[in-house]
Amino acid sequence: MFRQCASLVERHRSELSLALLLSGYALYLLLGAWVFSAVELPYEQRLREQLETVRQEFLRDNACVSDERLEELLSRALDANNYGVSVLGNASKNNWDFTSSLFFTSTVLTTTGYGHTVPLSDGGKAFCVFYSLLGIPVTLLFLSALVQRIMVLVTRRPVVYLHLRWGMSKPTLAAVHAACLSSVAALLLFLLPAVVFCRLEPQWSYLESLYFCFISLTTIGLGDYVPGETHSTVPNSHRTLYKLAITLYLLLGLVCLLVVLETCCELPQLKSFTRRFYREKKAPESETRDQEEFSSTEHDQMTDHLTDQLTFSSVSAQAASLRQDNTPWQ
Repeated sequence: MFRQCASLVERHRSELSLALLLSGYALYLLLGAWVFSAVELPYEQRLREQLETVRQEFLRDNACVSDERLEELLSRALDANNYGVSVLGNASKNNWDFTSSLFFTSTVLTTTGYGHTVPLSDGGKAFCVFYSLLGIPVTLLFLSALVQRIMVLVTRRPVVYLHLRWGMSKPTLAAVHAACLSSVAALLLFLLPAVVFCRLEPQWSYLESLYFCFISLTTIGLGDYVPGETHSTVPNSHRTLYKLAITLYLLLGLVCLLVVLETCCELPQLKSFTRRFYREKKAPESETRDQEEFSSTEHDQMTDHLTDQLTFSSVSAQAASLRQDNTPWQ
């Protein structure tokens, strides 16, 4: 009986692993919902009470204003704010100048979508749909091609080089390399830019700046914090340059983050773990042999290339010897 159960589990191991993964994911969703509800609900209730208190004080101090007129004004102000138009400082800022539009298109094509600025007209909404249908796949293709080329220079060649130079195992070198690359990316993409945003945005704390960097580069894009959109009393004389710099930071940061994620995904330890949840495919013996030969050939070519670089002097000596051997007979 025990052997039959063990054999049944072994035959359906991937299905059982997938069921376990789904159960764990559902529990993770429930845990996240419980934590957010426990943390945010009391704060929301306090904010509602404060707003109601301010509303009642305003009506008491301004008896000429009726509750209905105030409700109408607040409703129109909130509707305009949903379209990125605020009643605070409208004359000093334009949401649809060229740099702001460039920032908007970058958030659309990278699927960040802060939602602080949206098309107002029907023509703009229609163009956004067709523009995204073509632009998002092209952006994904561009990012994939760029990341694959960077991966060769940043991850694969260094690991093979250190493997040949030091003789360490590739899984260990890959894990150490991924940890170092992740640490450098965390410093350059999150920690240091958060300091910059904390200085440039007077109303942001360091935690809020770090929160913005993470939400933006992971393309979550909640839109609660958007640089350059803070209602500050200090005029930003370099707003155009500021917007261009943010757009460049988001694009380059996204590429670097994808390189780090791809490096981590190529770890042998992670591949071995994720393979448990995939459905096993039994390929024909000839196809399996061809794949193994192709992988071996590709690995040998990269290894030979790096070995040739490490033994350049010996190759030069061999080339000189061959030139002497190929001299014509007298």
